[in-house]
Amino acid sequence: MSVIQGILDTYAQFFDWQMWGEVLTDPVAWGLIGTLIILEGLLSADNALVLAVMVKHLPKKKRKKALFYGLIGAYSFRFVAIGLGVYLIKLWWVKAIGAAYLAWLAIKYFIDKRKGGEGQEEEEEGINKNGILIRMFGTFWGTVASVELMDIAFSVDSVLAAFGVSTEVWVLLIGGMLGVLMMRGVAGIFLTLIDRIPELETTAYILILIISVKMFLGVLFDYEMPPLYFFIILIFTFGATFIVHFLNKKKAEGADN
Repeated sequence: MSVIQGILDTYAQFFDWQMWGEVLTDPVAWGLIGTLIILEGLLSADNALVLAVMVKHLPKKKRKKALFYGLIGAYSFRFVAIGLGVYLIKLWWVKAIGAAYLAWLAIKYFIDKRKGGEGQEEEEEGINKNGILIRMFGTFWGTVASVELMDIAFSVDSVLAAFGVSTEVWVLLIGGMLGVLMMRGVAGIFLTLIDRIPELETTAYILILIISVKMFLGVLFDYEMPPLYFFIILIFTFGATFIVHFLNKKKAEGADN
């Protein structure tokens, strides 16, 4: 009974207007929310392309409908995941599994990158293998179901990363919901940004690794890094990214000359 009550208390915070007022006037909270949005955008840019490919076979009007229904599903899943996760993340073994999974994501990215992106190519080859859903529900609703499943898969990574940044339910809710909207509406901007500054993709996974370490510190040493310190680390990481990009650009220009 206490478990159910704890989850209900978590959802009740969504409607605590006094708490929302305090958060919206806290610069540190906005810094964390901004961090979640940027991280979501960088990680979801390629995901948006995957979704676009999945609905490409539909007529133009139905593409928008399929993505819209998928958007509703993504919001619903995040609402449920955040509500349950705020309670579950207090359990040390849940946090340990989440930290290990994020660390695996980051390490896998660097291994694949070192191999020349072989893992990514394999993933892209498997995008359209959703024949069962199409046969079960028809072309349109089968596509919607596929988009929903893909949205959930993408959301798992993002929600876990968000819990590593902050366990404050209101910060997670704003960052998570805006993150989904950005994946659908502003993904093109992040794709252009990554094209111009390729190092940003690596930065996203460095941040994932940092968040994993932060979660492990909480599990092993019961240490919770103050939000301001964590935000400073993130600012430093992004600053270092632009410096590395500038140096790589200069190096490339020197090689051309």
